[in-house]
Amino acid sequence: MGARACPRPMGRKRGPEAERRRPWLVRDMSASQARGAASGAGHGGCRRAWVELLAGRVKRQKLGPEGEQKVRESALRLLRSHLNLGDLVLEVEGPPGKQLCLSRLIDYDGPGAHIDLSSSLIGSALRDQAAQLGVPAAVLCSQVVASGLVRVCEADAVPPPKVLLTPDQRKKLSSLFEIAQNLSAQSMFSRLSFCQELWKVQNSLLLEAVWRLHVQNIVSLQELLESHADSQAVVAWLSRDLRLLCEQTEAPCQHADVARAMLADFVQMLVSRGFQKNADVRGTVDPEWMSQVAVAVLERMLASALEALAAGIQEGSAAHKAVSCWFGVFSGHMYGSIISTESPKRFFCHTLTQILTHKPVLKVSDAVQMQREWSFARTPPLLSGLYRRLFVVLSPEELVGHLQEALETQEVNWQHVLSCVSTLVICLPDAQQLVDGWVSRLLTHAFESCDLDSMVLAFLVARQAALEGPAAFPSYAAWFQATFGSARGFHGSSKKALVFLFKFLSDLVPFEAPRYLQVHILHPPLVPSKYRSLLTDYVALARTRLADLKVSVENMGLYEDLSSAGDVTEPRCQAAQDVEKAIMVFEHTGKIPAAVLEASIFRRSYYLSHFLPALLTPRVLPRIPDSRAALTESLRRADKIPPSLYSTYRQACSTVGEKKPEGDSDVDLGQCVKACIIAWSSWAGCPHPIAPGTRRHPDRA
Repeated sequence: MGARACPRPMGRKRGPEAERRRPWLVRDMSASQARGAASGAGHGGCRRAWVELLAGRVKRQKLGPEGEQKVRESALRLLRSHLNLGDLVLEVEGPPGKQLCLSRLIDYDGPGAHIDLSSSLIGSALRDQAAQLGVPAAVLCSQVVASGLVRVCEADAVPPPKVLLTPDQRKKLSSLFEIAQNLSAQSMFSRLSFCQELWKVQNSLLLEAVWRLHVQNIVSLQELLESHADSQAVVAWLSRDLRLLCEQTEAPCQHADVARAMLADFVQMLVSRGFQKNADVRGTVDPEWMSQVAVAVLERMLASALEALAAGIQEGSAAHKAVSCWFGVFSGHMYGSIISTESPKRFFCHTLTQILTHKPVLKVSDAVQMQREWSFARTPPLLSGLYRRLFVVLSPEELVGHLQEALETQEVNWQHVLSCVSTLVICLPDAQQLVDGWVSRLLTHAFESCDLDSMVLAFLVARQAALEGPAAFPSYAAWFQATFGSARGFHGSSKKALVFLFKFLSDLVPFEAPRYLQVHILHPPLVPSKYRSLLTDYVALARTRLADLKVSVENMGLYEDLSSAGDVTEPRCQAAQDVEKAIMVFEHTGKIPAAVLEASIFRRSYYLSHFLPALLTPRVLPRIPDSRAALTESLRRADKIPPSLYSTYRQACSTVGEKKPEGDSDVDLGQCVKACIIAWSSWAGCPHPIAPGTRRHPDRA
């Protein structure tokens, strides 16, 4: 049987007056019955109290001191995780219309006294709020300021990616930073908590806002980076924003000076933390961690720039501007504020090593075939400019030593190595002696130890330097003849050295450009008679290769241009270039060029077949002899021009002078050239004269 419900009394509802008539009823009720009566239960206990209903069903847990602490901590974590700090309104006593809100404060553009007053009110309100939540006031203040900073960064309508603030955002941040500084002065600001809150919303942060935190001494860049637990995430975030900063620095805008100042501060911080030894470390983490992060960011920025250059960026594009801006950070004046002058030097050495070893995908055979494409004139101006900036900090001896160390210890990018050698030869006045000494040391080691790597490197460096012209380094023909054309050469010590040399040259034949094969045939190494077969075998192999390429040995000019795009030029074109260069040399020295004299003796076929016809082209002779006429007369006096050929040349020139006023100069000039060539052919003993516009086989020249 269930409990019987108490019948409800009939009649009027009892009011307060009725209660006063029966005071004994209240006095005689127990405490539990009073609570039941208050809840509407009737007399006699028809309904039990709520506590009585729960009694026996749930056994109340008794918590000790440790349990209470855990519950309190859990509650605090729950509150902090669900607290919407962005909408937190800081209220003070006053009319409802005068509530104090953080967003209103940072939007306010007024006197500093009001800001100070508002900051003190904010501090007081935040202290009360922290007391109610049971959290440290410094932690809560840091969270509120971080929320305000994020709100300012997200206020602009311009979509990402961007790193610079608008003028309105700068004003708001200025007010917010004054509040943060005031809170910090009251010991109500935790830098660590502030940094951790920022990293939670790092994708919303603008790099300029982070930089201004550093400038205003609220949180330094180093503190912010150290507070992140994931180094890879830090490197990726900072590298991405620095690339965007470089693009905006070079773009035409009114805030380019701010962008340059930002970039300078970031680079100085990264260089000082990454390459300064025995630094005064005051961070909260292992200094090695910060050093690794700084170096990783700098390496990633350089790698992205080198990859953009390799991809062939167009001048004026955003990528080109970013690369140009980043390479500009290697100017020496940017590191004036760094205490240790050794830090930029270590950074530059590390950069040079990274350039030389960036993506080493090319083989030595590729370098032998392609090195003409890597001369100074064909190197991207941005890369050659970077080399020159590195050369300013490092001495020539250090550069050569650094090059040699990288080549000996690591796999290298041959394009970067050889383009660096070309820039070194062009830009440094003493580079010729340094490179020559370096090549000599490499050859000495190669022949002493039969080291093929040193031999390959010596030839590549010598050829690369020779590509820059005789003003920077001797031509390859001159270097090869001076190095191996005498008994005092590196190969003259033993038969073993001779075999090593010709084995090396023979292995190069399938990859050699025709010009180098021609040099080796026309200026062969000096070999003792008893080892003549070594040279004969090599010459036969080289001539076979030239025949396969349909190139004659005699096609090589007096002043070979090994850096030209084509392997071989037409003999007539090459002869015309040789004549122009010979005239230039004659103008400077007043003497017959040595190359012309040597060709008249050792390369008589080319000299008579191509050089002299190009020099003795009929023309109207000037009244005052010019350089061409003076060179021609000097060769005639030296018996380097056959008398009959010279006489025919003079007659043809006279004919040109007589016929020119009649207006038929072009046809008459062609006839005179034909007459001159026929006269030369008759003198040279050719059975059939050469008509203009026809070609003879090179081997018959």
